Amino acid sequence: MPQHKPLFITGIGTGIGKTITAAILTEKLKADYWKPIQSGDLDDSDTLKVKALVSNEKTVFHPETYRLTEPYSPHKSAAIDGIVIDIDHFYIPQISNTLIIEGAGGLMVPLNEKYLMIDLIKKLQAEVILVSQNYLGSINHTILSWKALQQENIPIKGIIFNGDADAESERYILQYTGLKLLGKIPQLQHIDKQAIVNAGKLIEGL
Repeated sequence: MPQHKPLFITGIGTGIGKTITAAILTEKLKADYWKPIQSGDLDDSDTLKVKALVSNEKTVFHPETYRLTEPYSPHKSAAIDGIVIDIDHFYIPQISNTLIIEGAGGLMVPLNEKYLMIDLIKKLQAEVILVSQNYLGSINHTILSWKALQQENIPIKGIIFNGDADAESERYILQYTGLKLLGKIPQLQHIDKQAIVNAGKLIEGL
């Protein structure tokens, strides 16, 4: 069994840096990595991207439970592939190492007609690291995500801001939510193994 609760990397939306954040945390903690659902880009999956950015030899990359061929919401991709995602088919890898789990999209992304990504987080009994990015509307999206996690009594390890800084947005989010700031990852100009190691030094409190 895992020594710690698995850490589930989720974002306030799509394309805000979950995979880069997952790579940074996986390398920093020498943790195992698992992406339960890959929707599209199977030849350049998030698992492959993280594997290419991790330097340590301890990390184990666990296979996806669902590998969907189309780059859409999981429920739509699954339908195109002629399957239905079954939430009872997800099992935490039995390991002694810390586990980083990367979600697909945001919390309310549908897995099937009944369940959303947030339901999978709850089923896996994971602790969330919320990835935020500063843009017009990000305060709204971040607080909505925080409230949804609170409503489901899902523990939140803390928040990471990824990309260009906005001191006022970050200040407001932190004071309103009371979330623990785990770190701020700047916009990385060149993403390689060394950049991932360096960015890990900016993350604290894990």
